[in-house]
Amino acid sequence: MSGILFDLDGVFYVGDRAIPGGAETLAWVRRQEIPHCFLTNTTSKPRDALVAKLEGLGLTTDAEHILTPPVAACRWITQNLNGPVVLFVPAATEAEFSHLTLAYRNTQQPVAAVIIGDLGEAWDFATLNQAFRLLMQQPPPRLIALGMTRYWRAPDGLRLDVAPFVHALQHACGIEPVVLGKPSATFYHSALEIIGCMPEQSVMIGDDIRGDVAAAQQAGLRALLVHTGKFQDSDLSGDITPDGQLASIAELPDWWGRAVLS
Repeated sequence: MSGILFDLDGVFYVGDRAIPGGAETLAWVRRQEIPHCFLTNTTSKPRDALVAKLEGLGLTTDAEHILTPPVAACRWITQNLNGPVVLFVPAATEAEFSHLTLAYRNTQQPVAAVIIGDLGEAWDFATLNQAFRLLMQQPPPRLIALGMTRYWRAPDGLRLDVAPFVHALQHACGIEPVVLGKPSATFYHSALEIIGCMPEQSVMIGDDIRGDVAAAQQAGLRALLVHTGKFQDSDLSGDITPDGQLASIAELPDWWGRAVLS
């Protein structure tokens, strides 16, 4: 074992509440000089805002240790597309796309891609229909999904994430989405490139049995399921078996010691 990929929401915090032991575990990771990266599907905040939030919770890191779908999307678009793109992301996240050519949602001109993130309560029929109309242009643009998380746990309970809206658009327009975020294996491999580790040497730690555990395993990593965040007991009765379980991220140092010795 030489590298760790961490989910953020549900592992180190829920809403604005830090999960006990997270700061101590992160400090241990730094002392041990373990290569690590935070791999999150959060599209409601840019990386600088995530760094500030973590700092407020006693968790010290920097933007270079955080990989988000907007960062991966910008890289993919620069390498693969020419032309303007239209964003369906929160206003704060638009800054991550500032170096791309952007078009307004009501444009009548052809666009290269329609990018779908987590708009939360800003989704309504008119907004979803705007995205649909853009995707029905000729030639068809690419449908880019900033992750395919189904739901997440907010302070007031479970909330839909980006995947249900991407699936609705895919069903309506017949365009296969390009997924740049979890559970895409490419997203995991991009994070491993950042920390310089091979999949078989690394472990993913998350609270989502599918988006974190199953996806990481399919990408060639081991995966641990934490019993915090969106975790539910029913996660353990399905067809996905994590490589290990932690009551919380606070248990990671003990698990790591056993894994290295084995």
